[in-house]
Amino acid sequence: MHPFREAVEARDQTRMAALLADDVVFTSPVAFKPYHGKTVTAAILRAVMRVFEDFRYVREIAGGRDHALVFEATVDGKQLTGCDFLHLDEQGRIDDFMVMVRPLSAATVLAARMGEEFERINAEVAAELGAG
Repeated sequence: MHPFREAVEARDQTRMAALLADDVVFTSPVAFKPYHGKTVTAAILRAVMRVFEDFRYVREIAGGRDHALVFEATVDGKQLTGCDFLHLDEQGRIDDFMVMVRPLSAATVLAARMGEEFERINAEVAAELGAG
């Protein structure tokens, strides 16, 4: 089992963040432009944990430094299926993190809920960058 999956299933946000490379690129299923950096990616992942209900990984596919973690979750009563596509750098940290979800109706609800989290995400990023 991939360490990121273990951290998510344990809801260990500190360990999740520790597995991210400083220069990670996070590609959201509902935003056009990717997000760059560990701080913002960790804040987004914390928000996702607040938004997703009944989150569970159902399959893991690995090949070299590439991993696909298939998951199921519910957002405001809409069931969705998604996949976390992870690429690991030479130190084994996640340097590319792309998420895809389906169906469109659930992705639309996810986009709205994550939009509601955006102010908190920005505040967390500002606080962490200000403290560092």
